[in-house]
Amino acid sequence: MHTDFDRCVRAARSKDPRFDGWFFTAVLTTRIYCRPSCPAVLPKDRNMSFYPSAAAAQQAGFRACKRCRPDASPGSPRWNERADVVARAMRLIADGTVDREGVPGLAARLGYSARQIERQLLAELGAGPLALARAQRAQTARVLIETSELPMADVAFAAGFASVRAFNETVRAVFALTPTALRARAGRGRPAAAPGTLTLRLPFRAPFTPDNLFGHLAATAVPGVEEWRDGAYHRTLRLPYGHGTVSLRPLPDHIACRLALSDQRDVAGAISRCRRLLDLDADPEAVDALLGTDPHLAPLIDKAPGRRVPRTVDAEELALRAVLGQQVSTAAARTLAARLVTAHGTPVETSAPAGGRTPGGLTHLFPTTEALAALDPASLAMPAGRRAAFTRLVTALATGDLDLGVGSDWNRARARLAGIPGIGPWTADIIAMRGLGDPDAFLPTDLGVRRAAAGLGLPATPGALTRHAAAWRPWRAYAVQYLWSTDDHPAARMPGRPREGRV
Repeated sequence: MHTDFDRCVRAARSKDPRFDGWFFTAVLTTRIYCRPSCPAVLPKDRNMSFYPSAAAAQQAGFRACKRCRPDASPGSPRWNERADVVARAMRLIADGTVDREGVPGLAARLGYSARQIERQLLAELGAGPLALARAQRAQTARVLIETSELPMADVAFAAGFASVRAFNETVRAVFALTPTALRARAGRGRPAAAPGTLTLRLPFRAPFTPDNLFGHLAATAVPGVEEWRDGAYHRTLRLPYGHGTVSLRPLPDHIACRLALSDQRDVAGAISRCRRLLDLDADPEAVDALLGTDPHLAPLIDKAPGRRVPRTVDAEELALRAVLGQQVSTAAARTLAARLVTAHGTPVETSAPAGGRTPGGLTHLFPTTEALAALDPASLAMPAGRRAAFTRLVTALATGDLDLGVGSDWNRARARLAGIPGIGPWTADIIAMRGLGDPDAFLPTDLGVRRAAAGLGLPATPGALTRHAAAWRPWRAYAVQYLWSTDDHPAARMPGRPREGRV
C-alpha cells in the first residue's frame, strides 16, 4: 500500500485507525514518522513520504512521533494472512529469532540463504532483518523503560542490545529522548506496577467482539496451566529464556496485559505470543466486509462485528491437546490434559507476584514433547487408537519431523499432519486454524459448524458446505467463529456476561 502515494495521503488525512500498521507517514520537514491516525496536523502532500514498516522509516533517518507512538501500533495483518517466506520471516523476527540466533539462524529456519532473506525483506519492507530486529528492540526497550523499574543496563540487555552504548544511541535516535528522559516522561501519572510485573496495553483494530475469543479460552482452559479469574484470562508461558505468567483482560480500546517473567529477555517474545493468541493483528474490516456479502452471515456480523480466532501461545501444545480432545467433550478433554500436566508438566516457580507462588491456580507449564516422548504409551488413559495417534504426534514433534513453529511452512505442516495415522481432517484443520494461524482453515465436519449452518439455511453436509464456503475465502476461519457464535455453548460467550455482550 505504501507505494500508492495518493491512497496513502487520503488514508492519512482521514486519520482512520484501520490503516495503523499498514504503512507509516514520514514528514520530510520535521523528520518525524507517524501512524496514519496521528491527531497532529498534517503537512502539505509534497512534504510527506510513506514507508511499509517502522524499521524502514527509522533506517531513513526519521524518529517516532511522541504523540501517536507509531512503534506501538498494531502489527500489519499481512504477516498473519500469508504463508510465504516474507510473512514467515516477519513472524520469526517478532518472536525474537534474530536476537537469539542472528540472521543466519533466521535463514536456516526458513531454508534460504541469508542473502536471499535480506533481498526479499528489503524489496517488500524497505528494511533487512537486522533493521527490523533493531526496530523491535527499540520498542521492547521502550516497554521496559516505561513499565518497569529495571536499571537501564538491565533494560538494554533484556531488550536484546549487545551494549549499553548501542541501547542509548538507538533510543535517542528512534524516540529523540534519552532512556532516562523517556522513563521520566512516561512516569508522570502512571500507577506503580507490582514488583516483578510489567503492565502493558496491547492495541487492536476496531471493531472487536471478545465473546467467542475469551469464551473459548476459558471453556477449554487446562487447570494448572490456564484459568479465567476476576474478569481476565491467565496462563503460564514457556519462553526461550525461561518462563512466565500472563493476565489478559479485554477493555474497550485495548487488552490490558500483565506479565511476570523469570527472564526479562523474553519480553518481546511474550508480547508477540500474546498478540498471536488473541489474533490482535487481524483486519476485522476486511474480514467482515467479505463475509458480510453472504446474506446468511450478514446478520451475525451486524450484531457482533470483529470476532477473532482464538489461537495459541504454543502450537505444539495446541496440537497435542487437539488429539487428546478427539471424539470427547470439552470437559473430558480438559480432564485428560490436566492429568498430563500434573504428572509430566514442569512446576512453575516465580517470585512474582507475591509469596513465591504464581497467581491463582497456575502451577505448571504444559509438558514438553521431549518429556512426553519418554513416556510409556500404556500409561496414557485413553482408547488405543487415540493413544497411538498421540504417541505418533509426540514423536514427530520431538524429532523435528513435524514443524509447527511460528515460521513453519503451513502447507508442509498440514501435509505432514495428514500423514500421521489417527489424525483426521478435523484435527488437522483445528491445528491449522488455531496453531498455525491459517485464516482460511475450515471445519466442514465439525458438529457445531454443521448445526449452525443448518439453522441459518446453509448447506449442512460437509461437501456442500465446503462448496458454498468457497466464497468466504480467504477468511473461512473467521466464518467458523461466526457460525460457532450461534450456539449456546460457554465457548461462544464471555464468561459471566450475556451472549450478546460486546466490548
